[in-house]
Amino acid sequence: MAKDRPDHAPSRRVLLRSGLIAGAATLSGKAAAAGNPANQPPNVPDWSKYLGDGVAVRAYGKPSRHEAHVVRRDVEWLTAAKESSVSFTPLHALEGVITPNGLCFERHHAGIAEVDPADYRLILHGLVDKPLVFTLDDLKRFPRLNRAYFCECAANSGMEWRGAQLDGCQYTHGMVHCVMYTGVPLRLLLQEAGLKPAAKWLLLEGADAAAMTRSLPLEKALEDALVATHMNGEMLRPENGYPARIVLPGWEANMWVKWLRRIEVGDEPWHTREETSKYTDLLENGRARRFTYVMDAKSVITSPSPQAPLNHRRGLTVLSGIAWSGRGRIARVDVSLDGGRNWVTARLDGPVWDKALTRFYHDFDWDGRELLLQSRALDETGYVQPTKAELRRHRGVNSIYHNNGIQTWHVKTSGEVENVEVG
Repeated sequence: MAKDRPDHAPSRRVLLRSGLIAGAATLSGKAAAAGNPANQPPNVPDWSKYLGDGVAVRAYGKPSRHEAHVVRRDVEWLTAAKESSVSFTPLHALEGVITPNGLCFERHHAGIAEVDPADYRLILHGLVDKPLVFTLDDLKRFPRLNRAYFCECAANSGMEWRGAQLDGCQYTHGMVHCVMYTGVPLRLLLQEAGLKPAAKWLLLEGADAAAMTRSLPLEKALEDALVATHMNGEMLRPENGYPARIVLPGWEANMWVKWLRRIEVGDEPWHTREETSKYTDLLENGRARRFTYVMDAKSVITSPSPQAPLNHRRGLTVLSGIAWSGRGRIARVDVSLDGGRNWVTARLDGPVWDKALTRFYHDFDWDGRELLLQSRALDETGYVQPTKAELRRHRGVNSIYHNNGIQTWHVKTSGEVENVEVG
């Protein structure tokens, strides 16, 4: 039996030592007081006495009503209007690496564009041999790919540049999700139109009221960019760009133009609002880094965390988190229980895909003392996730973008968790 157990999985001896197995067979005072005793053993619960809903009563399935608290949330004071704001993925309540469609974070610049697929058109023009206009049906006739990628806003963790601000990884790191995209390689559309020799850049434009536009280097368009129509097997949700969006693996989400309506081919970048006054990294000396597309290696412990406190006082504890890198696959994740003094290698579980979320775990026997939890990601290029202090030494605190510093959670003896910084 032991040989079938995954590497680093807790053994029965560890479980017994922590009291988890023995404790599960008894009704503690806390367990007996929770919920409705009439629905607990040895009684027959209410849901076992009556017929439930039949098939197709819930034509589009929804989570249990007991999970109604697991939703995207916003920070009301963050922006002046919801139409140009962000909602956050509830990372603390999720497991695995795929984000449910209804929980993927939102970032809008002029609200959600409600596009009629019958009227949808994608224009491709500029430095091409023949300008083209594609309908949605036209796009679906091209060969398609299925790829899982993370999508992260450049401003994810941006409020943490100047110090610990918000309690909850939903708010500190929740502008990221990972889904299985289905789409057409952009290079096929460009091949269909034919590129002129001077072609070096693309202008991507969305159909929202902000006419969201970004300049894209041709190399990335030909490498792995997708014009996606589906996420996790179903058509894109309106808030995620229905009926078509750009997917740029590993690059900042602001580049992933939603409700894609126009692609212009040119010989130089356009220097639009979203790549001049916005989405540039203002440094300490007043100069700005531009075109900082790649999202570097990053990780966060999702449980325990401020929104996912420990409900036990000691014993076997499972630390869970996610890691990702815009440079490739995650090679290793280290975790610390003492604020970075000592590190151990976490257990990666599930698929380890290129430029996608990777799930990690660390199982340990908590003795009830205070903890300072940290995680540190290492990707296949050798890049190591830096501390926040290291980032600030290089870039100052003027920017709100590209903060991939190590996050610290303080676990109290009560099991409550708060956002802190150490060192």
